[in-house]
Amino acid sequence: MIRVRGLSKSFGALQVLNDCNLTVRRGEVVVVCGPSGSGKSTFVKCLNGIETFQVGEIVVDGRSLKLRGREADRMRARVGMVFQHFELYPHLTVIENICLAPIHVLKRTRQEAQAKARALLARVGLSDKEAAYPAQLSGGQQQRIAIVRALAMDPIAMLFDEPTSALDPEMIGEVLAVMLELAREGMTMVVVTHEMGFAKAAADRIVFMDKGEILEVTETKRFFEAPKSERARIFLSRILGH
Repeated sequence: MIRVRGLSKSFGALQVLNDCNLTVRRGEVVVVCGPSGSGKSTFVKCLNGIETFQVGEIVVDGRSLKLRGREADRMRARVGMVFQHFELYPHLTVIENICLAPIHVLKRTRQEAQAKARALLARVGLSDKEAAYPAQLSGGQQQRIAIVRALAMDPIAMLFDEPTSALDPEMIGEVLAVMLELAREGMTMVVVTHEMGFAKAAADRIVFMDKGEILEVTETKRFFEAPKSERARIFLSRILGH
């Protein structure tokens, strides 16, 4: 489904990704973790072209992300992205936020887009919020709307960049519950997160990064029981000790 080979990226003299390699199978859930500044967010943003890269190759569903113009836009539309800070349009209602891309990118009619949006809102328990504006919602509700907005594009895979890190503790569970349900339904997912409980419950494999490099890709149970690298062992002892 997603194949990354030799991915390297720099911002000027700062090397943020160095020779990263990963294959994500269809229906697989992969959690990317590691210390702050390890390149996790940049890596996941490269997977649907939000960030460009200088070296390497990313292929999604058999198509290269080195496409340009409309082809690139269509490819990005097939890979949903959920950000840390929701990125909802504050001047649009919930249903307008959800329907915007399906209408303008997928060329659906307003009626088709709204029907899809309402079905998804019901799925995440927010049917009563379609006329609300983002500022009228809690952080957890906004993030669930952001997930619905991505799902409204019928993505072949979903990317999450620390989707719970901006939430109050009591709101984290409602977002993780939606993500767990997606995982159980077989959605291909790459998730950057420090929520190790979610990783244990949903991930097939763990990718551990440090200093712009992928140090190990390990089955979840094995990663938590016996990580391969000393750096991962130190990371786990610190994050699980809190």
